[in-house]
Formats: sequence, structure tokens, C-alpha cells
Amino acid sequence: MMKLKVCNLLIILFGISAPLLGQYNLKGVVKESNSQKPIKNAEIFIKKEALKVNTEDNGSFIFKELKKADYTVVIFALGYNSITKNISLLADTSLTFILQPFDGQMDEVVISQKQEESFGLNRLNPIEGTSIYAGKKSEVILMDQAIGNLAANNARQIYSQVVGLNIYDNGDAGLQLNVGGRGLDPNRTANFNTRQNGYDISADVLGYPESYYTPPAEAIQQIEVIRGAASLQYGTQFGGLINFKLREPNPNKKIEWNSRQSYGSFNLFTSFNSLSGTIGRFSYYTHFNYKREDGFRPNSGFDSKNFFASLDYALTDQTNLTFETTYSSYLAQQPGGLTDSQFNENMYFSNRERNWFSVDWKLFALKLKHKFSPQTKMSLNLFGLDAQRDALGFRGDAKRPERNPITEPDDPDVYTRDLIVGKFNNWGAEARLLHHYSMFKKKSVFLVGVKYYQSANSSIQGPGSPGYDADFSFTFESNPSYPNQSDFSFPNLNLALFSENILNLSDNLSITPGMRIEYIKTESTGNYTEVRYDLAGNEIFRETRADNRTLERPIILFGLGVDFYHSEQLELYANLSQNYRSVTFSDIRVVNPTFMIDPDITDEKGFTGDVGIRGKYDGIFSYDVSLFALRYNNRIGTILVSSGPNKGNRVRKNIGDAFIYGLETFVDWNVINTIHKDMNLYKFAPFVNFALTNSQYLSSEESNVEGKMVEFIPQINLKTGIRLGYKNLLGSLQYTFLSDQFTDAQNSSIPDPGESTEGIIGKIPSYDILDFSLSYAYKAIKLESGINNLLNEKYFTRRATGYPGPGIIPSAPRTYYITLGFRI
Repeated sequence: MMKLKVCNLLIILFGISAPLLGQYNLKGVVKESNSQKPIKNAEIFIKKEALKVNTEDNGSFIFKELKKADYTVVIFALGYNSITKNISLLADTSLTFILQPFDGQMDEVVISQKQEESFGLNRLNPIEGTSIYAGKKSEVILMDQAIGNLAANNARQIYSQVVGLNIYDNGDAGLQLNVGGRGLDPNRTANFNTRQNGYDISADVLGYPESYYTPPAEAIQQIEVIRGAASLQYGTQFGGLINFKLREPNPNKKIEWNSRQSYGSFNLFTSFNSLSGTIGRFSYYTHFNYKREDGFRPNSGFDSKNFFASLDYALTDQTNLTFETTYSSYLAQQPGGLTDSQFNENMYFSNRERNWFSVDWKLFALKLKHKFSPQTKMSLNLFGLDAQRDALGFRGDAKRPERNPITEPDDPDVYTRDLIVGKFNNWGAEARLLHHYSMFKKKSVFLVGVKYYQSANSSIQGPGSPGYDADFSFTFESNPSYPNQSDFSFPNLNLALFSENILNLSDNLSITPGMRIEYIKTESTGNYTEVRYDLAGNEIFRETRADNRTLERPIILFGLGVDFYHSEQLELYANLSQNYRSVTFSDIRVVNPTFMIDPDITDEKGFTGDVGIRGKYDGIFSYDVSLFALRYNNRIGTILVSSGPNKGNRVRKNIGDAFIYGLETFVDWNVINTIHKDMNLYKFAPFVNFALTNSQYLSSEESNVEGKMVEFIPQINLKTGIRLGYKNLLGSLQYTFLSDQFTDAQNSSIPDPGESTEGIIGKIPSYDILDFSLSYAYKAIKLESGINNLLNEKYFTRRATGYPGPGIIPSAPRTYYITLGFRI
């Protein structure tokens, strides 16, 4: 019955296609008063209608298909005073707006005008810079409108309006982002292409696409999320793209200082400071973020430092050169995982005093933008990574595998700590050319790009240092018989050519075909030690084996997007795109006491598709309703082997083919505008973010897999809440509910959680969380505070098979925070 209602609703909405009468375009340009130069990324907002666009690089903007009426237009731009203009739209109109330099005072009227942009979630325009987003499901998180615990990078609040995301909540104040969705493993966001200002930031895009670095939320201007159809422009990943767009220099001040100091539960302290400004053709932005916390469990403290600098020089009015550098370093103690019985008895328990994790991340980027003409522009990104991550700790006893790796006491006189050191050195270049042209008297847009990516990564595993401290040094000489030993290098090479083309078939209908051609060369060179023991723990076999592999494959991916833009109130979109996930070097070789790796493991393939309807209506509500499907072939996962030589062991391998589908819905309602559109000082805006997802393994050679649900999928994923305020006082109350989800392909359940000693396999029980936040701004000062997990829910979102476990990783109990910020 529910499916029938959804179908009827879609039929009705798709049938609304009668053209609106008396519609006109409002276009214009925004310039600065002193130099008369165009201002890019200025925000043009029409009051009462809740319509907003951003200016292009040349300062231009356009609103299409407005009714004949009187409008109030508000213009915002970083570094300038906002202005408000009343306009009578009687025909197509073109205007010029001149902004004055920011005078340092932001009063309640300005802030209340910003409040009228009640929708904190936007979508990308069909064309942004040298990228095409027409026909794609895109979501943009506007961080200036976010109300939540930004100091701790609380992903549950930051991504609250992005539909269908599944988030690991490790209680580490956002050191790492763990986001998945549509059945994709959230671990370190490995199934998304993660970028910062348009360039890659993960360890190795194809060989090890895990993100150990996440920029601080306070430094982010907006977060762009594009689903699976982004595979044509941004890589082959099933998830799509997450791009962190950091804040830009103040264009009108020589120096501007922004400072935010925060304190929270468990001795959380963060300090964020940024400097920015513009001197002639040169502009800069830099920030430093320090963060530390003791953690809510014993042995879970951390210390983090993050630095970023962007130097920008306008060579000419058409050419821009930018250099960016990022340094991130943190040391975290890891309290280990729990069994179900341990979690139920005391989720704060920890018996791991010697587990440590360290990250050292250096990113570099050189970006060139050039506009050949109003119709043609190009961009070139050169980027590189020099990074290392070290994992040290006890994860089990190879001599006695029957001993539980979670409950076994970690005696330094008995057990040697396992140490894995990964080094990541890679660089790449991505060039794009975007050209506007006419075909059959209709404007079209052509994009072509090429990407070269090369990496020289390595991973060494062996005996770690004795004692309790964070000493990341090997002890091969004193522990020659240590079983978990490996030494590998992973030189990878990737060359990609991609293209998309927006073809406007009419004033309302466009199609966007695309193609991506990839050449991937994945190599693994090195050796590992295989050791076997008898039942008494005596060594009976030892051999060092070479494992050298080279995987070369060309790949061609196709996609198609369709977009029907009826009006700002109604837009229909659909897309279908092929996806591909290269087998990673962690899939190929790592010695783990909790599972084995199938030597025949291979790449994953499939496709994703979306069909949806979205829009904004009369400044009252914004909506996006879509159906999606994901076909996932050769899906990699971990299963318990029931027969053969590996019987009784857990093996990571290609499990089978899966199909995932569902409904994703987002609605944001401005109640104040519904009552009266001139109540500018008030805000009351509830939102509903709801995803209903189903899945099934269609085929598998493994027993007890076919017909089972896919892991990491809560069937119900709900985030809802209310944003409210008066003048400069803003608040947010958010409720999150996720139904239970499996963590393995065989859908294993715990017979009696109270007596279970197994923490790796089993369901993640359903949970619901309530978060509350407040903020108050007075001129250049802002005070923020809130309580996360207000009702003190006891829950967990992850069963780890390796670090930071193994076992259940509990999520944080009730916590509070307070932030004081100012800008001068």
C-alpha cells in the first residue's frame, strides 16, 4: 500500500507540467565600490520567496521564471556590507549592485536577513566553475547556517540534512570522518572520493582510499555531496564525491582575525584561529586548529594539531594562481573494543592501555584558473600527499587463536604489541576545460578533463616496542619469532580521461551524457611471514613468502543525466552511472589475527541510479524526494567459512552480487513564512530527513549468503528537528533514529547478548539520539553552546574487526560544549 501511494504521488508530481504565465528573468552583476571589479560567490537572496543564487566569477547572476511582482532583494558577500533593494519586476530586468567594504559591524537586522535563508541545505547549480552537476543528486551544506557542535566536528549534526548517510560515531571529536550510505561501509569514508577545495586528500585514491584527515568544521565554508553519478568526473567510487570547500580570504581587509575557543565534556578543549585578507592582487587565508580531550573511556585521550594556508594571486583579470598547504598531526590512545556482555555491563570499560594511533598528514596543491573567453575556461590542479599513519597495540594472540582477542588481558611481559606503519607518497594532476556553445539554437556546455595520479606507498608490519607509551619503533632484533610480519610497497598508477556534455533539448529539458576512461595499474611487491602453531602454542611451521602482484586493467564507464526544470518550485532529475572499486592494498595483504584474506580477491563493479523531484515553494518549504538503486557486483566483505581448509575462520573476500534500493526524502518547512512573510526577526523551521532502504544478496558462492540483507544498511534512517530563533538567538533540536543493521553478509545475530563473548560479528541495535544547540551573536562576538545525546542514550555504531578494536566501539554519552568566538 505504501509503495502504491508513493507511485501515485510521483505520477501526480511528474504530471505538473503546464507552463506558468507571466514569468520573467532577473539578472545582474555585483561589483565592489572602489575598483568596480566583479565579486564572485556573492549571495543574492529574494525575500519572501526564499530564492538564492551565487554570482559567477564575473560577478553575474540570474533568477529565472519569476512572477510579475514586487520583490525585495538582499545581497551578501564576504568582506562587504549587505544591501537591500526593492524591485518591481514588470519585464526581463538587468541590474548592477555595488557593495561597500565591510565596516566591522553586523547588527541584528543583517543577521535576521540571513535567517530568512531558512534552508541550510542547498544544491549545486548545473555548472559550477569547471564542473557539471546537471541531472545529479547534489547536496550542499552551508556551514554558516549550521547550528551544532562544530568544535568537535559532530558529523551527526553537520550532515543532518543529507539524506541516507550512515555515520560511525567513535567519540573522537571528529578526528576522522566515517560516512557511508546506501549500503557502503562508513569506515574512514573510503567509498566516497573525498576532496578539499577540489583535490584529493585520502591516503591513496585507488590503492587505499581511506581518509585519515578531515578539515576542522570551523574552517569549512560549505560541504558538497554528490552521489554515485559523480563517478564520471571524480573517480569510480560507488559513493560519489564529498568536497570540503574551505573559507576564502576577506577580499576587502588587509588582515582579519577570527578566533573560536571551546570547552566541553571530558576536558575537551579546542582553539581555532584564522587570518585572512587581500592586498592588491594578492590574497591569503590561513588557520590553525588545536584540539585535545581525555575521552569518555579510560585510555582514549587525544591531541591534535591542524594548519592550513592558501595564497592566491590574480595574475590578470582572467588568470588566477593559488597555492595551498595543509598539515595535520594527531596522537590518539585507543581503548579497544568490547564484547556484547562487556558493553551491556559497563560501556566505559577498557583493558587496553597500550594501544596508540598516530597520523602525520601533509597536503600540497597548486591551482591555476584561466578564462579564455566568456564561453571558455579551464582549471589545472597539481596536488601531492606526504603522509604516515602508525597503529600500535595488542589485537590478539596468534599462538592461541582460541583466546578471545577482546577479553584477553594485555600483559606486556607476555604479549608483544603489533605495529603497522603505512607511508603514503603520491601526486597527481587534473586539468579541465569547459566550453559553452550553441546547438540547434540552444545553449549547451561541453566538459573534458584528464587526470594523472601516481603513488609510491608502503606498509610494514612487525613487533612493536615494549611498555605502555606511544613508541612507534620496531623491535625485530629482540623479537625475531614474532608471527605478524610483512613488508610491502604499493606503486600504483592511474590515468583517466572524462567528459560530460549538457545538451539543452528545450528551455526546460536537458540531457547530460558522460564517459570516463580509466587505466589502472595496481602493484604489490614484498613479502610476509606465515607461521603455524600446534594446539599447545608451539611453533611448527615458519616461512617467509614473496607476494608480488601486478593488476593492469582499462575501464570504461558511461553515464546519463536528465533534468527537467519547470520552475524554482519543480525540477525533475534522473541519472544512471556505472561504478567501479579497485581492490585496495589492505584488501590484498595484511596480517590480522581476527580474519584472513582470500588471495583471489578482485575488483568490485556495478552501477547507481537516481530519479527524483525537488524544488522550493514560495519561501515556505524546500523538498527533494528521490528513488535510488545500486547494483553491487563482487562485493567485498568478511564471512565465517563453513567448509574447506579455512573452516571456522573469518575470511575477507568477494562475497557476491547485491542489489540495494530505496526512497530518500528531505523536506524543510519555514513555518514563520507560512504564517506571515514579514516576521523577519523570528525563525521556526522544522525539517524531516528520511530514508527507507532495502537490500538483498542476489547471488553468492558462499553458503548462507544468498537472499540475506546487505551489511551496513539500517532500513530506517531518520533525522528530524526544529531550527528556531528570535533576532540573534538561534537554537536547534535534532532527533536521530537508525533501525538495526547487520555487520556481516551472513546476517549473524547474537543469541544471548548478555552472555556473548563475541564483539566483532552481530547486529548493531537500533538507537535514537537527541541533540540540542544554541547560539547568540552580538556584533562581532558569538556565543555557542549545546548538549549532545541529551537523553544519555547508551548505544554503539560500529563493530571493528581491527583497529580501533577489535570489538564494539561505544559511542559517547551525554556531553556538553560551549564556544566563544569573535571576528576583528
